[in-house]
Amino acid sequence: MKKCVLILLLLLIIIACSTTSQSIANSDTPAAKKTNDTVRIANDSLEYEVIIIDNGFSTWLASRAYPRNYYSLQYLENKNNLYVTEWNSRVLQPQRYSPNLYEMSIDYRPDIRYGYEVNYLIYNYMIYFQNTYKQKLWGNVPSR
Repeated sequence: MKKCVLILLLLLIIIACSTTSQSIANSDTPAAKKTNDTVRIANDSLEYEVIIIDNGFSTWLASRAYPRNYYSLQYLENKNNLYVTEWNSRVLQPQRYSPNLYEMSIDYRPDIRYGYEVNYLIYNYMIYFQNTYKQKLWGNVPSR
């Protein structure tokens, strides 16, 4: 269960401070930094950030995830909206779902265009999470 304590850090943290539907996809491509088991995508000028910290995710992403551009941006956005909605629902039900797995909600807003890289990482983390922790957030989960 100590590993589950790290789940707080493994959660996707998206801080979307923008009040308008800015198109992040048309902005400069955010820089991705990979350090050990931390994946960080940030664009400070647009005030959003995704941080994924989970033992094994970087390795899984490099070895088992489908390559970038395999899925369309629309597909990733639709899946992420479904996964994040269910995730946030589970955060609000700690008596039913492990609070060690679902410690904090994810601020993912479908009206904001986060761009391909952010959606790609969120989607792949959700697949990784579901397969690694034997969870099913929504629909059929690819077993990669």
